[in-house]
Amino acid sequence: MERKLFTALQGEYAEKLNDTLSKQGFRRSQNVLYRPSCAECSACLSARIRVEDFEMSRSQKRTWQRNCGLTREATSPWATEDQYALFRAYLDSRHADGGMADMDIFEFAAMIEETPIRSRVIEYTQADEDGERSLAAVCLTDVLDDGLSMVYSFYDPALAKNSLGTHVILDHIQIARDANLPYVYLGYWVPGSTKMGYKANFSALEIYHGGEWQDIGDPESYSSETHPLSTDPIAEQVARINLPDTRPT
Repeated sequence: MERKLFTALQGEYAEKLNDTLSKQGFRRSQNVLYRPSCAECSACLSARIRVEDFEMSRSQKRTWQRNCGLTREATSPWATEDQYALFRAYLDSRHADGGMADMDIFEFAAMIEETPIRSRVIEYTQADEDGERSLAAVCLTDVLDDGLSMVYSFYDPALAKNSLGTHVILDHIQIARDANLPYVYLGYWVPGSTKMGYKANFSALEIYHGGEWQDIGDPESYSSETHPLSTDPIAEQVARINLPDTRPT
């Protein structure tokens, strides 16, 4: 049974709250910040990349070269029909049985546009034989005070062989490096999950575990099994959350 700890993200202090709680493993979904807090499982681990220490692997260098023809453009968080068409193709091909499979264009627009903080839609386009450019990948990205948070990304399933998901992460690392931002937040990594496993392929990866960020070490050393006694009571979890402009509890 899934359980989440969440809070509304609104008002003039929304950005400061988002910055503070993102450093404690929270993620944003529209105007809500949440963190998994299941009663008998702690498998979901927030992950981020230390930009300064990151080095591409050989396969990632090949992916980078393979997608050198893509053009990146960052825009305001505004949904378009082209984005939704790409989103639907991506879901139907990759996540047809997922929780977002039934999202219509209005729900998609809400996901993109309902943000109380500094967010960007980063589009990646490629040229066709006629020189016209078409969408290849899209990422909704939040700009934090210490990095970039990749809220959600999707790409053309017809270009799966180009490893566009990996390329988008590599490009975000480059954006963060150019902006002198120390981290790229990837969302949650789940040991043993085939859909989440790719995140462990990036060097300089940290996970939020036991109330602190630590190097992931050997991904194979983690277990996805549930451990009822390893999760603290919800009241203790709430009590340990640090809010903006407050002393640590």
